[in-house]
Amino acid sequence: MLAERVRKFRKEKGWSQQKLAEKTGLSFNAITKIEQGRAEYPRLKTLIKLADVFGMSIDKLVGRKL
Repeated sequence: MLAERVRKFRKEKGWSQQKLAEKTGLSFNAITKIEQGRAEYPRLKTLIKLADVFGMSIDKLVGRKL
């Protein structure tokens, strides 16, 4: 699930939710919703921002395996 993966990757970096929000340019509220699983269908733009700051592909971010 995206919520668990974002939380895991954020914690691996040692970042707070606020720090992740600052690095992505997303709001703190958006990060909170994503991590709580309340953002069911985040925009592609949001996924790109998250993947970029974590230094990974969107596929890896969402747990997609080919």
